Amino acid sequence: MKNLFKSSLLILALSIGFVSCRNTDNEDKEKTEVERMMDDPDNKVEVKDGGDKIKIETPEGDEIKIKKDDGEYKKKVDRADGSESKVKVDDGEVKVKTDN
Repeated sequence: MKNLFKSSLLILALSIGFVSCRNTDNEDKEKTEVERMMDDPDNKVEVKDGGDKIKIETPEGDEIKIKKDDGEYKKKVDRADGSESKVKVDDGEVKVKTDN
């Protein structure tokens, strides 16, 4: 009876250990690029209008602006080297404009 109790306790401890450690890598992989940039302590992040406008400034000088208007998303990236790109998503249609 003692061996049965010790064995079941050992199995319980191992199963709890495996379950608690299994999802840690998946959480980082599931984050979007914007979420990872917002979590970076070196970046300056401003959120306005209840999350409809997000502005992220990186230490390298890049500036990312994300805006939501009437179900339409706009992303503007101004890079430190002077290049600029814009992405517009409207009803599932994606339009990309890049200026170098």
